[in-house]
Amino acid sequence: MPGNNIRNLQTVKPIPEPTLRRLPIYYQYLKKMCNEQKIEYISATQIGGDLNIIPIQVRKDLEITDAVGKPKLGYNVIELMYAIENFLGWNNTTEAFLVGAGNLGSALLGYNGFKEYGLNIIAAFDIDENKVGTTVEGKMIFNINKLTDMIRRMGIKIGIITTPPGNAQEVTDIMIDAGICAIWNFSHTKINVPTGVIVQHENLASSLVVLSKKLAMFLQAN
Repeated sequence: MPGNNIRNLQTVKPIPEPTLRRLPIYYQYLKKMCNEQKIEYISATQIGGDLNIIPIQVRKDLEITDAVGKPKLGYNVIELMYAIENFLGWNNTTEAFLVGAGNLGSALLGYNGFKEYGLNIIAAFDIDENKVGTTVEGKMIFNINKLTDMIRRMGIKIGIITTPPGNAQEVTDIMIDAGICAIWNFSHTKINVPTGVIVQHENLASSLVVLSKKLAMFLQAN
């Protein structure tokens, strides 16, 4: 069933968030090495050197995926990529619904790169009647009133929220009641969920503050 990989990742085999964030970096690096340099085997030392990550950390991260290297050869690149895909659930595309078809929501609907990471946003929902019935990048925009029925009927487990902050909690409650168990929240406000529901908050404003501060410190130092 869609979403099981995410639930298993969090409840069956929990791992540190920094490791979770590094695994996609390893994957993209391996993909480049495989496609451009045709490398068949690679060591944790080489990966760590190229990505500026200490080799022992690379080994610990990759051990979580059950990848096994060979003495004096290292990891088979194709097998290692498959191990990462399998562990993160990327080899089985997970379908998701998005609520809030504004500028940000529309941008996410148009980003084809999600499919490479196993996420397929198949439809969006909104309260704006001028948007309902239209399509964005081939994705239909439905009235929010259809959200509950469609989640239950299609077995969707991932919800993406790109609504204004004031609507986020109401949308969250609807999603959870209908069966959503993982929420990607872009609403710039904290949402409350019961135990067992996974939430990933994305705050673009906070990221901009960090970026601006780092830039100011860099300019001051130079």
